[in-house]
Amino acid sequence: MKLLDKNKNIKKILIGTHNKGKIREISYLIKNKIKKVTPFDLGIKSPRETGKTFKQNAELKAKYFYNKSKIVSISDDSGLSIKCLDNKPGIYSARWAKKYGSFLNAMKRIIELVHHTNNKKSNKATFFCALTLQLTNKKKISVLGKIDGSISNKIIGTKGFGYDPIFIPKGHKKTFGQMNKRKKILMDHRFIAFKKLKAKINIL
Repeated sequence: MKLLDKNKNIKKILIGTHNKGKIREISYLIKNKIKKVTPFDLGIKSPRETGKTFKQNAELKAKYFYNKSKIVSISDDSGLSIKCLDNKPGIYSARWAKKYGSFLNAMKRIIELVHHTNNKKSNKATFFCALTLQLTNKKKISVLGKIDGSISNKIIGTKGFGYDPIFIPKGHKKTFGQMNKRKKILMDHRFIAFKKLKAKINIL
């Protein structure tokens, strides 16, 4: 599935993130003939994420990158919510990695917390992705994608990025970190959001 197939007026799009894993995944989904640029190419720094929800942060970032570049911009805000941890880290997923020094350390901490929790909510988790396409200063499209799953009892796999090595999607036995790159990209929370965005774009 390719994003923006029917929007022939868009020749270039700014992928509004400094996360190289997200850049790879979003680039893969965007139609090949649309030129992709990144904040690295343009020397644009990231904005402060002051939103209280994934959607608010995605919209904040897309608007920021559009205003800085005057290029149609797409941004996501995504994270891992774990039921037994009161849906943490949630919108603070990246900040947890910074707090603990790396995603590796954050994953180790999450496994410890899930293991030691005494409630009966088990290890259920959900990956969320809010995605915003900023078309003009006043025109935007926002969607939310999610995929349910569970937290593994150890870090498994070297593929993917972020928390992928501890998330097992529902109905599967492997973590995102173990999966074939293409298979993972075409089933995760970001792809689910893309499908919703594509459906909205096709009627504009």
